[in-house]
Amino acid sequence: MSKHHVKHLIVLRHAKAAWPEGVADADRPLAERGHADAQEAGRWLLKHDFVPDFILCSTALRTRQTTTWVCEELGDKAPTPKLESGLYAASASQMLAVVNHVPETVRSLLIVSHMPGVQDLALRLASRDSDQEAYMDAASHFPTAGFAVFETEAHWAELDGQDARLVRFASPRAKKRR
Repeated sequence: MSKHHVKHLIVLRHAKAAWPEGVADADRPLAERGHADAQEAGRWLLKHDFVPDFILCSTALRTRQTTTWVCEELGDKAPTPKLESGLYAASASQMLAVVNHVPETVRSLLIVSHMPGVQDLALRLASRDSDQEAYMDAASHFPTAGFAVFETEAHWAELDGQDARLVRFASPRAKKRR
């Protein structure tokens, strides 16, 4: 892949959410651990130079809070996130339809959404030349605040399946266990 034409897609599962009684699913906030893990995800993106220039975030409170913490860690490099109702409780196909409408001027896209859609999307997009360890990590366990990083030269509108190279899979919780 020519570095000049490579785009990045980062698929992030929201951080750990609380389950307060009587609260609608869309209104569930992050748990205490979720705040710290979302910050760690933002630090990882910054450290590894995967700073998005466009962010699409589900409208659920836990994804909005995750995105806020990630953006705080990105500082001045963080773009203004766009809320996307099509990412709430979305299947891989629904998420992909959202990605397919991203403008071609976007070089690095961050999607913040939910299980099982994030994992299904990651496995659907991963090309045969993906990093096998990253693929196995994404396939076996996609924890809260976990994310998959893809490279592609394809147009956003053309992404369909097995056409983006999964290059990294990371999780703040995995880092803390080591």
